[in-house]
Amino acid sequence: MLVLTVGGAAVASLVDGLAGLWGALLGASVGGGFILCTAVAVLLTARLPAMTAGAVLLGSWLLKMILAITVLAILDPLDFYNRQAMVIVIVLSLVIVLGAETYGVLKTKVPYVSPTESDEDSGTAQ
Repeated sequence: MLVLTVGGAAVASLVDGLAGLWGALLGASVGGGFILCTAVAVLLTARLPAMTAGAVLLGSWLLKMILAITVLAILDPLDFYNRQAMVIVIVLSLVIVLGAETYGVLKTKVPYVSPTESDEDSGTAQ
């Protein structure tokens, strides 16, 4: 995320000056806020039953959407930032995080064990 923030800020600054810098920094903070909220929700629900954890994660997703709409509504009338830079950095941050999570899930080694019938249960004697 730090690389995206620095890189996005540098490119946006070159393209649109101070407005581009502010747009990239705002985009990084909104995208980082999404990531941070997700990480906190996962950590808080790690020891809860699956149904409860799912409900809390779904509720946190809804809360994130409400917060994102509120932040964007507050920023809408302001003109000190470049909107394109902000949107590009938000989208890139979310794509990077989704890619990292997908990679992590695909590379996780989960043991797969099928229960077999023991000799005692099958009725065979040795």
